This record gives sequence, structure tokens and C-alpha cells, in this order.
Amino acid sequence: MRTPFFTRLKQAIRGADRWLNETPERALDEAYDAALQIKAIEDEYFDGRKISANEKYNGTAFSLLLADLKKYLRFIEVRMAEFKASRSIVDTTNSAKSSLNIPPNPYSVRNREQSAIVLEKLQFIDEVLTRYRAPQPAAYSLVPIQPAVPDPLDQPQPPPSNNGLSTSETTAFYASSVANSKDKDGVLDKTGVLPRSILGTLNRIKRDLNPNSEQQVVQDFRSTKVKTLISIRFVLLLIIVPLLTQQLSKSFVIGPIVDHFRHPEKSDIFLNFELEEEALQELRIFEERLRFDSFLGKTPRLSETEVDERLQRKVSEIAADYAQQGNNAVKNVFSDLLSLVAFALVVVTNQPEIAVLKSFIDETVYGLSDSAKAFIIILFTDMFVGFHSPHGWEVLLEGISRHLGLPANRDFIFLFIATFPVILDTIFKYWIFRYLNRISPSAVATYRNMNE
Repeated sequence: MRTPFFTRLKQAIRGADRWLNETPERALDEAYDAALQIKAIEDEYFDGRKISANEKYNGTAFSLLLADLKKYLRFIEVRMAEFKASRSIVDTTNSAKSSLNIPPNPYSVRNREQSAIVLEKLQFIDEVLTRYRAPQPAAYSLVPIQPAVPDPLDQPQPPPSNNGLSTSETTAFYASSVANSKDKDGVLDKTGVLPRSILGTLNRIKRDLNPNSEQQVVQDFRSTKVKTLISIRFVLLLIIVPLLTQQLSKSFVIGPIVDHFRHPEKSDIFLNFELEEEALQELRIFEERLRFDSFLGKTPRLSETEVDERLQRKVSEIAADYAQQGNNAVKNVFSDLLSLVAFALVVVTNQPEIAVLKSFIDETVYGLSDSAKAFIIILFTDMFVGFHSPHGWEVLLEGISRHLGLPANRDFIFLFIATFPVILDTIFKYWIFRYLNRISPSAVATYRNMNE
């Protein structure tokens, strides 16, 4: 009875030891990812320079970007503290194992072999954080870097109160952020009786119990709420405005003009030969069904004159139907152009909202788990560049051609299917290799495992 218990105990100890030895690498990767997010914001909105107020981004948009910056800086601080504490514990444990002639953990060996990568990540984190903290004369060490809040002189004007952030609240938020940054004393750098990990935990609890921390949490919640509302409203605006423009212009502007100038008796009924072939096929099926029902006795025997009369009425119906389809296709062309103009106007006149939406999407995607990221990548790649994607592209292109009244050129469709998905697949793979592999290496590993 004791053997299974000791076996499970040994497995639990091995799992805990593996988790402890993986903690420094995991903490450093998460801090590196957060530094990459800060660098992405700098490259996207500030041309690679320090995040600060300018003529293009100020007010609510900049306050949201600043909230993201503070969040990433705090995240890096915690993860670097975890990296420092866990690394010291792992080094101490490995030294004890060596003195007892215990084989070293393979994960520790792997980390030591990747020392160049670790130093590169630390250097990148230090380069990013140097722009947001006062220069220190001491040399770089594996000590948690205390990020400083951006200079108050670089801060934007407080956003208007109708966005949920009043002037007094924003001013108090900035003051508390500066105070918190000055109060950080680097507890993990000190030596004492208690282990550094315990001191770090006590320090985080102390900051959580600070009255100013509640105000910080409320401020972050309000900023996130404003960002979510602005993003949802802007997405709805991007969808509703072009659709309304297309429908209203088609019904009240383009439609009457096309109906006035394009009459079936004055213009061609069919816009292209494919519509004419469909009309002929429909008339042929109607005539064959008419004779077939007559031969079966379902309808009275019709003379040739009666058959011609019914065919004449059917031709008139088909001509009216296809003339209406042609008119709708012409209306769709002009109304779609107007909807594209409306979409472009919405994008041009709402640049701050676009910045907020990008930040919201980045935060949402970055918050997904590795399995969720891999699932979304596989879903989109299989849908657009997978084995069954050519059928979807074919249906989509034929639908667009019919919508605009254009003939569905089979050669063009096949050429498009043979080239565009391949180009799209190359772009996906390049993005995974150059961007996602740096932002979330674990998501790439999960994607490869799920895709195998």
C-alpha cells in the first residue's frame, strides 16, 4: 500500500522541481513580451520614440495609451522580481544538488545553454525601460528594474469628464502613480533573514493594501471601460455607416436615376452573356416541363399555338426579371462605391478612435491563452488557405461577380485561386515567424503541436 503513495509523492516532487526550474525562463519571457508590447506602441503611434503627448495623440486617446504603458511597466516589474527571486533559488538549489552529487535538472542546463538569449532579452528590456526611468550609474544586474512613470511634463491634458475621467480624478491618478514609483525601494535587492521571494510577496501585499492602490485600480478600470466603449462604438460605426449609405443611396438616389435612364425597351435586357444563357436555360426547362406534363396526362393536351402562347408569357416574365436584375447590378456598382467613400470618411475622421481600437484589439488578443491563439490561427489559415478553401473562394468570387453584374470569368477565378491563397499562406507563415514567434513563442509551439 505504501509503494503507490511514495511513487505519487516522488512524481509530485519532480513536478514541483520542474516547475521551479522553469520559473525564471517563464518570468523572463513574459517580461520580454510586455517590453515588446511597449516597443510596438512606440513604433505604431510615436515613430519609435518615447511615449509622450504630441499633436496627433492627446486627450482620451493618449490617456488610454498611457494606461497601457503603466500596465506593461508594472507587469515587467513583477515578472523581473519573479525572475530574480526564482533564479537565485534555482542557483542555490543546483549548488546544493552538486554538493550532494545529484545530477542537475535538465531544464537548468537548458537555461544555462541559452545564456546568450537570456542576456539579449534582458538587454532589450533594459533598453525599453531606460526611456521611462531615471538613468542609474550602477551597472546592469539581474535585479528587478523599477520603472518610473513618464515625466509629468510630457503628460496630455486631462480628458473631458464626459468620457468618464474627470480632471480631478486624472490629476490624482498621475500624482499617485508618481508617488508609487518613488516609494518603490527594491526590497528584493536587500539581504535579510527571510528569503527574497517572501519579502517580494510581502511588498506586493503592502502595495495592494495601500489606499492609493485602490484609486489606481479604479482609474485602470475606468480607462478600460472607456476603451471598450469607444472600440465597440467605432466598430459599429464602421459597419452601420457603409451599410446605411449603400441601402439609402440605392433606394433614394441611385435607384430612381437608373430606373429613369435604363428602360428594357431602350437598352439591352442582359448585361452579359452568362445572364442570357441562364435565361435561355430557364426557358428551355419550362418548355420541356410543359410538354412532359402534357404527355403524362397531368395537364390537357396543348396545341402548338397554346404552347407558343405560354412560352411567350414566360419569355415576358423572364425578360422583366432579368431586366430588373441588370438594373440592380448597375445600382449596386454605384451604391457600393458610395459606401466605400463613406467607410473611408469614417476612417479618416476618426484617427484617435482607430488608435484606441488597435490598442483594444492588441490587449484582447494578447490576453488570450496560447491554445486560443493557436486555435484562431488554425481556424483562419484552414478557412482561407487550407485544403477546402478553393471552393469557398470560388463561391465568393462568383457571388461578387453576380452582385456587380459582371461575367464570372472561370480562367480568372482559377488563376486567382492558384495564386492568392498561396500568397496569403506565405504572409501567414512570415507573420508567425517574425512577429508571433517573438511575442508569444509558447503560442507558436502550441500551434505547431495542434497542427501536426
